[in-house]
Amino acid sequence: MYWWVPIVVAVIGGPLMWGLSRFDKRNTQQHAENQRVLLRIEGKVDHIDNRLDEHIDYHLKEGL
Repeated sequence: MYWWVPIVVAVIGGPLMWGLSRFDKRNTQQHAENQRVLLRIEGKVDHIDNRLDEHIDYHLKEGL
């Protein structure tokens, strides 16, 4: 095999891998932000669920 093949691979592959790693970091940051939003939404839904349960219980007790 020729001695210059690893050099060519490094010259082409190095910048390519650098660019892909930057994309991966941004993607990880976006996933973290989305996770925070989803957890906040989940908390709000749980709160509404509890309020709805209390409201239904109120009507059930008033109806008896």
